[in-house]
Amino acid sequence: QVQLVESGGGLVQTGGSLRLSCAASGRTISDYAMGWFRQAPGQERKFVATITWNGGTTYYADSVKGRFTISRDNAKNTVYLEMNSLKSEDTAVYYCAAAEWGEVAVHQREYDYWGQGTPVTVSS
Repeated sequence: QVQLVESGGGLVQTGGSLRLSCAASGRTISDYAMGWFRQAPGQERKFVATITWNGGTTYYADSVKGRFTISRDNAKNTVYLEMNSLKSEDTAVYYCAAAEWGEVAVHQREYDYWGQGTPVTVSS
C-alpha cells in the first residue's frame, strides 16, 4: 500500500506561484508513475501532469503547459508540482496519484493510489 499526502496549497494572487508537494509512505514510489489531477468546484477531476518512474518523461494538460512543472525526488519519496503564472481558472483541489504502470499515465483509471488533495485558490 502507498499512502500519499499533498501539501503546499493555499491562497495566491493571480500571476503568483505555488509549489505543491506529495509525500509518499508505505513503500517506495521509485517504480511508479506519478501524476497530479485537479478538481474545480462543480467540475469533474481532470488530469494536470504526469511523470514516469525515472523522471525521464513528463506530460502536461494543454491548460498548464509552459506554466507548471512536475518533478520527483525518488530518494525523498516525493513528487512536486511547481505552478507559475497562476490564473483564476487554476483554482481547484489538487490531487496526487501513483500508478504502478510506471510510464506516462493520463487517465484516472491508470492510477492505483490517491491522496486526499490540497486546495489551491487563485484570487485577483
